[in-house]
Amino acid sequence: MMKKKLYKNSLLLLSIVVGVYLSACKKSDSPYYNYTNTVQNFKGSAIDYLKSKPNTFDSLLLVLNRFPDIKDSLTNRQVTLFAPVNENFAAAVKYLNQTRKAKGKKPVYLSNADPTELLFMLSKYIIRGNNTTDIYAGSVDGISLNTVLSNYPMHIKAIKENASGFVGGGATTLEYSDMFGSSIQLNWVTTNTNAINIKTNNATINILTPLHNFGFDEFTYRLDQ
Repeated sequence: MMKKKLYKNSLLLLSIVVGVYLSACKKSDSPYYNYTNTVQNFKGSAIDYLKSKPNTFDSLLLVLNRFPDIKDSLTNRQVTLFAPVNENFAAAVKYLNQTRKAKGKKPVYLSNADPTELLFMLSKYIIRGNNTTDIYAGSVDGISLNTVLSNYPMHIKAIKENASGFVGGGATTLEYSDMFGSSIQLNWVTTNTNAINIKTNNATINILTPLHNFGFDEFTYRLDQ
């Protein structure tokens, strides 16, 4: 009799603990909460949006200021921006200068890096046309679109996250890949988005994860010359 009573009390306690845990696990606790496939509207150009987020896009703005034509595209043309954040640049610059130091070379920074190489890498993040996820969602394998300067092909694939026990029932994120001219995915370098579908007057902005290295693993190769 006593064992049955203890067993029932244990079950009651377990149910209370589980209930408290589930009530505490709100959307804000989810690592995917900031991923969204709903359109967020910003009144202003893509450049205006970047400027409105201090401590997030400072490095990107520094690089854009070196290239007026690209900056103009983000102000006046219809484009899609896969926006690298400060961390993306910091990691790339750090590794480059570690490599250069080991060779006895002077450090290179975003303000004095070779403009031709830097511009080529920067252009990979700006796609022709103002596209939300609707254009990618219909393709299982994703699609290739060209960059603004050199018509360089980049690959975009919409991924549906899992949620609440349903496969593909969560929010949408994007995989953004440099294919390096290859149809074999093993040769691609891929990054993911941390936020998508931010609509400005002239562009759609998708923000990249801080884990991405600016330049799609080419930063050191191109600037350590």
